[in-house]
Amino acid sequence: MKFIKYFIIALIVILIDQTSKLLVHNYMQIHEEVNVFGQWFRLHYLLNPGMAFGIRWENEFGKLALTVFRIGAMAGIAYYLMRSVNKKAHPGFLICLSLILGGAIGNVIDSTFYGVLLNNAPIGSPSRWFHGQVIDMLFFPIVEFSWPDWVPMVGGDYFLFFSPVFNIADSSIFLGVVSILIFQRRFFPHVEHKEISSASPTEMNNVHTESNPSIVISETSETKQETGNNS
Repeated sequence: MKFIKYFIIALIVILIDQTSKLLVHNYMQIHEEVNVFGQWFRLHYLLNPGMAFGIRWENEFGKLALTVFRIGAMAGIAYYLMRSVNKKAHPGFLICLSLILGGAIGNVIDSTFYGVLLNNAPIGSPSRWFHGQVIDMLFFPIVEFSWPDWVPMVGGDYFLFFSPVFNIADSSIFLGVVSILIFQRRFFPHVEHKEISSASPTEMNNVHTESNPSIVISETSETKQETGNNS
């Protein structure tokens, strides 16, 4: 079917995401860190019990509610992708939706099954199902230093720019969302066309005149000629 290729993109994201997570789980210890490219790109094994950046709901059913929300969001994105394909949306927009869908499914797999398959549910969880923790490993400490002692307020403090640890699924979602924001005019040109079409005749005439200054010159010449004839 015509939307299969976009689901294949999502599937590729899922496979890469899950492979990277299982490799980290099998070959690294929690909080172990491995340098990949110097000091600025590292693998750092963390378990995330909540949302992005470790945000979580501190109650017994918070994780379950979060997992259910992720499943609902995943289904909604998949449905919207199929509708967009049927409406012949811009291919770039469809690819972005595929990246978002693949990332969403990748994290849903962690939340739904990892508590059982990898036994990584938080201690005290009412059930290992739907309480799995998401595996994060990508760490980019771009700038890392300690402030000099003479700097007011922060002297001697440790500073780290870009401290979040994330995974392939998070990256895929981020890339898809940011690309839609950057290229929205290219993805949705009909929206701008509708705005122009809904403008009043006076506004349309002003836009047409501004874009064609020769019209102003022509109209001015014709006005002068008519005035001369009348006199």
